[in-house]
Amino acid sequence: MGISIDLDYSWFVVFALLTWALATGYFPAGYGQSSQLLYWAAGAATAVMMFVCVLLHELGHAAVALRYKIPVRGITLFIFGGVAQIGAEPPGALAEFFIAIAGPLVSLVLAILFYVAQPLFAGMEPLLGIVGYLAYVNVALVLFNLIPGYPLDGGRVLRAIVWKLTGSLQRATLIAANAGRIFGLLLIFLGVMQILSGNPGGIWIAFVGWFLDSTAHAQVTQVRMKDLMAGYRVTQAMNAHCAAVSSDMTLQELVNGLVLGKGQRSFLVEHGGQMVGLATLHQIRAIPRHQWAQTRVDQAMLALEKAKCIDADAELWSALETMDRNGVNQLPVTRERRVVGMLSRDDIITFLRTIFELKA
Repeated sequence: MGISIDLDYSWFVVFALLTWALATGYFPAGYGQSSQLLYWAAGAATAVMMFVCVLLHELGHAAVALRYKIPVRGITLFIFGGVAQIGAEPPGALAEFFIAIAGPLVSLVLAILFYVAQPLFAGMEPLLGIVGYLAYVNVALVLFNLIPGYPLDGGRVLRAIVWKLTGSLQRATLIAANAGRIFGLLLIFLGVMQILSGNPGGIWIAFVGWFLDSTAHAQVTQVRMKDLMAGYRVTQAMNAHCAAVSSDMTLQELVNGLVLGKGQRSFLVEHGGQMVGLATLHQIRAIPRHQWAQTRVDQAMLALEKAKCIDADAELWSALETMDRNGVNQLPVTRERRVVGMLSRDDIITFLRTIFELKA
């Protein structure tokens, strides 16, 4: 489907811990007739298959999102399982509901398949243990993800329902995110109680609760920021006096004179009185340092026709979403196909600080 699958560094930690826990606890306790080597092999295989199930869960979300023409930037497996990076908000409440419920439905189907398959592996104890564990894990994925708190799938289902009832995506997001914070704090409390009662597994419960609370809090902050930015345009926050440099300047001259000398990080590139490209620290760093003195700016720049631009009259929030979606920190601002300025994340932060101070 053209979706990038990535492994975060934390995935290797949880893979090792899960393999160890299964090899020293689950398999010896349930299948004590086998060798240690077989326990470790079964533990590693189970850990891999568990994350295959998590990946299929996330692919369920991604496949439905693609059906609604919503871009999916990728799927990352990490310490808490996996996350599908959906590139835009769904077009409506119904789309949000189907995207959210797709993952739990995939996990439910997997749980049923593994449960039904158990009799086929009777007498083959390590394989039976793997299948039984995967049935349990997929049921747990369904139940946990249906907790009605954002960013869990249940929270997104709640958001879809509130969105449908109120007609407001922002209000629905705020309600679902605050529900996520409540459930996160509840998990932290339960985890701490488990720790105090002598169960070290409470650390994991509290850690999951902290992750849920912090992610939901970030979503609440994002909604409030969007409210704060409502009605403001790119032209109000952009830098109309952005630096323009000659295309035949060397990278060494650019770095010494403007990057280090004046602390500037992005530049429009000019040739023959026309803006032809964009040069940023990202493009500069892509060139080996020993070649800076011989490399012209136009050899390292991103051509303007390939750069992501934003219209001067676009909403400021949409500019920030464009930056996030494309992984950039600045956008050339255009009006009638002519570059009239530059908008960076720093410009947006400065503008927001000014708005906040005026409203305080």
